Amino acid sequence: LAPLRANYTRKALDLAERLSLLPELGEREEQACERLAERLVTSDPCAEQAHRALIRVFRRHGRTNDAFRQFLACKEALKRELGVEPEEATRALIERIEAPMELKGSIADYGQPEAELSRLEAKAPRPVVSVPEKPSIAVLPFQNMSGDAEQEYFTDGVVEEITTALSHVSWLFVIARNSAFAYKGQAVDVTRVARELGVRYVLEGSVRKAGSRLRVAGQLIEASAGVNLWADRFEGDVSEVFELQDLVASSVIGAISPRLEQAEMARAKRKPTESLDAYDHYLRGMASLYRWTREGLEEALPQFYRAIQLDPDFAAAEGAAAWCYFWRMANGWMIDRQKETAEVSRLVGDVAIAGKDDAVALAFSGLALGYVTGDYEAGSALADRALVLNPNCAAAWSASGCLKACHDDPDMAIEHMSRARRLSPLDPLTFFMQTFTAFAHFVAGRYDAAWPLAEAASRAQPYYLTGLRVAAASNAMAGRLDAASRHIARSLELDPQLKLSNLKHRVGQIRPEYFAKYVEALRLAGLPE
Repeated sequence: LAPLRANYTRKALDLAERLSLLPELGEREEQACERLAERLVTSDPCAEQAHRALIRVFRRHGRTNDAFRQFLACKEALKRELGVEPEEATRALIERIEAPMELKGSIADYGQPEAELSRLEAKAPRPVVSVPEKPSIAVLPFQNMSGDAEQEYFTDGVVEEITTALSHVSWLFVIARNSAFAYKGQAVDVTRVARELGVRYVLEGSVRKAGSRLRVAGQLIEASAGVNLWADRFEGDVSEVFELQDLVASSVIGAISPRLEQAEMARAKRKPTESLDAYDHYLRGMASLYRWTREGLEEALPQFYRAIQLDPDFAAAEGAAAWCYFWRMANGWMIDRQKETAEVSRLVGDVAIAGKDDAVALAFSGLALGYVTGDYEAGSALADRALVLNPNCAAAWSASGCLKACHDDPDMAIEHMSRARRLSPLDPLTFFMQTFTAFAHFVAGRYDAAWPLAEAASRAQPYYLTGLRVAAASNAMAGRLDAASRHIARSLELDPQLKLSNLKHRVGQIRPEYFAKYVEALRLAGLPE
């Protein structure tokens, strides 16, 4: 459901802003606009369109103080979560309003708005949705032209491998697969997609598989100009799938930068495995894993183990299997903790040897090792290696941020999670990034920053136990005991065995002082001893 949620969120943001821009709006509609914008801001404090809608509504009714406070809330959220200033369109809304006396210190010199706006313009980093200076691309889901719904997983796998191939190029900014797949099944306007994802180029195409024959077609579009830069079609036997993916990826890179050396193009793709049967099982496992349910994990693990059995050096499958154990522990689904912890160590050891060039496998493995076994140093080393290999890997930034939140530096954790969200702004795993961003704020003592993020994560994925526990702890320490109690009740409904005495078996071997604070907060929230 994540792609649907992302699509409806975009529509809601557009609706709120459009309503606020109407010259005449009835009282009932204006109240609806205000309520909608407030809900969107609560769900995502960085939703600038919703902040602008509220500012316009407040200005229209002469609520100057409220308009300025909304701007400050927007500015603070963007700075805290993403390290950026509000967009020019947001700043322009308060350009001609005289700041109230009690807010003069917060909005320096807004009695002289032109000078202040010039100062902000000079200091502000590029907005989150702006196109990066280096070439940037999103690979949209390809159409499955096989006439067989069962082949969707194969088509998705082809796109994922092309995305991975492109992301190995250090000078190219590549939107993560999960965000691009939010547009799956939609008739998209590439100009809108490029604007929403903040990229210059969009790659779309189709895959047709008939028997042993495979055809991959693609076209590269420069979105701002609406120009088709390149289109081609590649055909071959299904056994040549990896060579076809290489050809598509290399051709796209060549279209963006004709000066790129052929040797650099060749390095843009690394085959995950020589065994097509193993690859098939791996793709089926990932399709089950992305359901984020206990049943999905139980279906995914045998697929990954079958892939490993067919190809013992298949690092991607080993890393994904280790990641399954991370989710099992976080949700209290482990059956034999000692045995499963030992299995994580074994899988990660194999990835460290066989997967030296697979950034995602290294990231998954590092996260599982640090969280399940408590070996933070070794887990972080794997995540760092993944970032060196592929600085465009959202999974690597996210894994590194999670480990730092649990063991090391909360501010660095927030920075790494923000980088992951920028690389994958529509990621179905956004709830995971929000949860550990919230936990980093929690251990740093910023409880009022923590609880809105944790609650947003819990709304997005109501079955994720870590999100519910962090929401309960953050609300409790912020003095919101009723909200904390509700989250504890929901946690116990999903995990009846959860107690303070067995909490360490859910949250992993985190830093002792962080764990002590967590226990104190959950006790205050009402978790039984």
